[in-house]
Amino acid sequence: MPLIRLAPDGAWQTGLSHTRSSHLLIWITRGQGRICVDGSQRGFGPHHAIFIPAGTLWSADFSRQCLGQVLEITGPPSPPFPEHATHKRLANLQEQSRLSALLETINREQAAQETHWQRAVHALSQLAAISLQRQADATPEPARSSAARRLSRAYCRRIAKHPGAQTCMADHAAALSVTPTHLTRVCKAETGRTAAALLTEHQLHAARGLLISTDLPIRDIAGRLGFGSAAYFTRFITHHTGKTPSALRKYAQSSAD
Repeated sequence: MPLIRLAPDGAWQTGLSHTRSSHLLIWITRGQGRICVDGSQRGFGPHHAIFIPAGTLWSADFSRQCLGQVLEITGPPSPPFPEHATHKRLANLQEQSRLSALLETINREQAAQETHWQRAVHALSQLAAISLQRQADATPEPARSSAARRLSRAYCRRIAKHPGAQTCMADHAAALSVTPTHLTRVCKAETGRTAAALLTEHQLHAARGLLISTDLPIRDIAGRLGFGSAAYFTRFITHHTGKTPSALRKYAQSSAD
């Protein structure tokens, strides 16, 4: 799908730290921006490919000029897709053209849905993964990961597994055997966000997603996300968006119409 389809309801859908249930291969063909994946932030530009496994905490700031394609994969990714987040830069013109052609062909197969189209999509996806695997990392990991990088990554993985509002940043810090101050300093250096901001963004993204994609009563959404009451949930949403949950839902419905 086109890159713009990652955020059909607004830039918050990619700009806030969040996780997704599907794996994503993002191929940037034009423009630049910054992406924070699995506890580290980096820039990207044309001919960068980023693979984000399901359940990985990430966010991205795509410039208005940014264009690209996205391959969304459901179910467990099979080799040669990597198990962890990967960021590659395709410097070779032939490799750039090959990956673009593979993604365009997948799009045509899905649109036409001719005989055996699903098998064709699977085979083409495997070729795209091989193309990605052959490239050097855009920003190679140091031979020995720093303590700060490991801590930031561990914190982001905890957020991904424990998204509820009942667990605060200090609880996560205690579980990681560090002080909240140290965790905040490390996350700010590694991701550009404080530890509290990463947690808040994940909760806010989940809340906004449920508000616009379901008809659940606001009290049920609050309970599902671990907020103590609907009133507390409403204050949280209003503080961070300037709109009440009901207003956000109504605005999303009117935009869809």
